[in-house]
Amino acid sequence: MRKPRKSYRHRSIGRHHLRPETLMMSYGYDPRLSEGSVKCPIFQTSTFTFKTAEEGKAFFELAYGLREKRPAEDPGLIYSRLNNPDLEILEERLALWDKAESGLVFCSGMAAIATTLLSFLSPGDVIVHSEPVYGGTEFLVHNILPRFGIKRVGFLAGSDAKAVDGAVREGRKLGRVGVIFVETPANPTNDLVDLRQCDLAAEGLARSQGHRPLVVVDNTFLGPLWQQPLDHGADLVLYSLTKYVGGHSDVIAGGCLGAEEHISAVRGMRTILGTISDPHTGWLLMRSLETLKLRMTSAMKNARYVAEFLADHPKVDKVHYLGFLDDDDPQFEVYRRQCLSPGSTFSFQVFGGEAEAFRLLNRLKLVKLAVSLGGTESLAEHPGSMTHSDVPPDEQITLGITPALVRLSVGIEHPEDVIADLEQALKAV
Repeated sequence: MRKPRKSYRHRSIGRHHLRPETLMMSYGYDPRLSEGSVKCPIFQTSTFTFKTAEEGKAFFELAYGLREKRPAEDPGLIYSRLNNPDLEILEERLALWDKAESGLVFCSGMAAIATTLLSFLSPGDVIVHSEPVYGGTEFLVHNILPRFGIKRVGFLAGSDAKAVDGAVREGRKLGRVGVIFVETPANPTNDLVDLRQCDLAAEGLARSQGHRPLVVVDNTFLGPLWQQPLDHGADLVLYSLTKYVGGHSDVIAGGCLGAEEHISAVRGMRTILGTISDPHTGWLLMRSLETLKLRMTSAMKNARYVAEFLADHPKVDKVHYLGFLDDDDPQFEVYRRQCLSPGSTFSFQVFGGEAEAFRLLNRLKLVKLAVSLGGTESLAEHPGSMTHSDVPPDEQITLGITPALVRLSVGIEHPEDVIADLEQALKAV
């Protein structure tokens, strides 16, 4: 199957525009090109044949950016390190949720983050980033990028505009700010970063340094349903597709979405680094996209019940749940403007420390003690000693990652069953 014809990317019926959850079933795929198969087959192949040598030459010219794409010309299929029908259809469907021009899929969320940052940062550049971030991202920014001469300046998620502006000014002193990287809500504290403020900071840098840094947002925690960063000034949005999009704890993948002018640079870097996903994973993700709204909506509703139970429990000190933000909280305005839901992943602190948190985790029966989030099953973990264990202990405290903090991803089980499990586990605290 060649890349689907434009006529088979229908997004409307007459004047009625189809919603993303409807388009996940068929967008970008023509059954007539695959023996009438209702579902897209798995194109488990490493390479693709060319009709002529001239066609092969034309395909490579586009793949390696040797010339501009002609009107109505689609990149041809060459080799599955560059492109594959399953992945191209998946990328088109992913882009619908964020209203993005283009998208790319990767072999992991970290592959998406690393490939994207390496596409826009050079030796001597500076990355300004929010804190805390996912542990793998933290290690990349703190330990890997400096080896390539890339400096970093961080600011605390949940801070006001002065903190963002201060980090930008400090970064400007060190060199050219190439990227403003944001993870919001922050993992694991659920603190928010104002994307509008980041966009304003990027515009200010465009005037002062003659180059506008890209605002890159890791949107994994809320996923494409509950936050669309491109609508709030972001240039690129990143995902660990392992989480809500995959949603069954059985695939590893990542994504990057945005304007084609930015995506083309990342695509070229992905081609050389070989960080693209594989056809079977792409097929599994297409399957999962069909139920994304159902799963995320169910988990979000369940999380509200669970969070309310924890907030009222005498052995729970604090619940970091976006749905509990008060009107007088400085983050409330950002939440109302930027987010569509509190989501279903949040953290809470038990009274005590690591020992008490471990007693809770060790007592769980239904909720699984495992890292990751956004799956059909509920998961719990200890950020301080697991996902964020590479962050020095003193920095953990500064970032709000206390020894008593437990991160909980609520799944699609009956919420009363999850609550019953947490209730019996809390007796051990």
